[in-house]
Amino acid sequence: MLAQLTSGERQLSIVVLILMAMVGLAMAAAGRGDPIGVHGFIVVVASVAMIFVMLSGLYAPEPSAERLDHYYDDPSKVGVILTMIWAMVGMFFGVWVASLLAWPDLTFDAAWASFGRLRPVHTSGVIFGFGGNALIATSFHVLQRTSRARLPDQFSPWFVLLGYNLFCVLAATGYFMGVTQSKEYAEPEWYADIWLVIVWVVYFAIYIRTLARRKEPHIYVANWYYMAFILVVAILHIVNNLAVPVSFGHAKSYSAFSGVQDAMTQWWYGHNAVAFFLTSGFLGMMYYYLPKRAGRPIYSYRLSIISFWGITFMYMWAGSHHLHYTALPEWVQTLGMTFSLVLLVPSWASAGNALATLNGAWHKVRDDATLRFMMAAAVFYGLTTFEGSFMAIRPVNALSHYTDWTVGHVHAGALGWVALITFGSIYCLVPALWKRERMYSAKLIEVHFWLAISGTVIYVFAMWNSGILQGLMWRTYNENGTLTYSFIESMVAMHPYYIARAFGGLLFLLGAITGSYNILMTIRGHSQAALQPSDDAPQRNLAPVAQPAE
Repeated sequence: MLAQLTSGERQLSIVVLILMAMVGLAMAAAGRGDPIGVHGFIVVVASVAMIFVMLSGLYAPEPSAERLDHYYDDPSKVGVILTMIWAMVGMFFGVWVASLLAWPDLTFDAAWASFGRLRPVHTSGVIFGFGGNALIATSFHVLQRTSRARLPDQFSPWFVLLGYNLFCVLAATGYFMGVTQSKEYAEPEWYADIWLVIVWVVYFAIYIRTLARRKEPHIYVANWYYMAFILVVAILHIVNNLAVPVSFGHAKSYSAFSGVQDAMTQWWYGHNAVAFFLTSGFLGMMYYYLPKRAGRPIYSYRLSIISFWGITFMYMWAGSHHLHYTALPEWVQTLGMTFSLVLLVPSWASAGNALATLNGAWHKVRDDATLRFMMAAAVFYGLTTFEGSFMAIRPVNALSHYTDWTVGHVHAGALGWVALITFGSIYCLVPALWKRERMYSAKLIEVHFWLAISGTVIYVFAMWNSGILQGLMWRTYNENGTLTYSFIESMVAMHPYYIARAFGGLLFLLGAITGSYNILMTIRGHSQAALQPSDDAPQRNLAPVAQPAE
């Protein structure tokens, strides 16, 4: 990490860290007895630790000019490791939360272990910890290869990666202490939101500065998706988290919106977080690593661009389908339903484009579990987007909404699409980053694949059955016109499905642990010969998948 930092960048890092430590001290002093004080202490500890790291190399010799002849992959390496750590942490809490629904006593009478606190730890740990680190690590790698340009400096990538993980830690620890903004996605504290905006602006600047220096005149489509993810998530985050803190010494704040406006803003944010964080960014991942692994050009470059603009425009209007049969004006609900149905076209365009890219390479899918991860992810993406459009129809939504069917739908996308494309991309990326001939064990990749597929199928089918049964029980009337089943009876009927759900999640967690071990052994270089550098020099990389193909 320090070897490639110039003396100026080291000094800048120390100045930034000192400022962070001062802010942390102010938070700790002002927030005694409040969660903001705990977070101030965390910021101070993290800043001081990094200051000592930087001071240890302050007078190290200047890096040689030869470093500029190679891509800067150190942040991506650390990002991959953090991705797998967050995967295991987030999925562990996911299994715990699923188990709580079947066996409520697993809270052990501890407030921090209640469902209401563990659930946002799980969701933010998986979505933002696991997914966010994967997007940052792969975007830095893809950006350099497809533009044939090194990242603009060595400081800002580390600021983005480590600053983002500091945000994730603040969010998770805040949830344990019961501090959220009480929104659908359990948004973290107001000061953590401000910190994320700063990090995200630097992230976007890295992309713009690198593309401005590119040697490849063409901007490959993966970068379109990554940039849309970065830009729109920033807009969503700022608007949804507009809030007024009680005081600068307290973590609590009040949203700038209320009532139906707050509900609409939350689901404008919530559904577009799905669109641009969990879809657009991972489509950028798919459009680079799948063709790269298959050794085939994208089936239709033009189709990928059409899909990009369709998703970018139409997703913005779809969030209100989460608010059918509410106080939201009916025309807004209808607008959301209509755009959700039309969204099927660009979504299936990307899924079909990915599968058509594999024409002539299906034998590789049979033999290569890494490519099979990506193929299965494209299939789940197609299935999940169809299901999402179907569930947005008002009469269907009357049955599905507020039931476990929605939970099954979300996890078909999260596990089947997001996690599978991430694991496949990481298995493709790790040997290239650490100059290994291949992953440590192809058999372990196979084991991981089947654990992940089995866990996803068990989980999703359990929730589909549970949700439909719930919806039917809640709307079944007897001859007297009253409800046939009480809510408690519907809960009792869910119990076997919740056990199956926890078991499916456990299988997926075991797969993530297996993958982490395989990656660790690959990094350590066990039983593998070093690979000669082949794609780390901008002037020599031809970026073969960046060429349009029709």
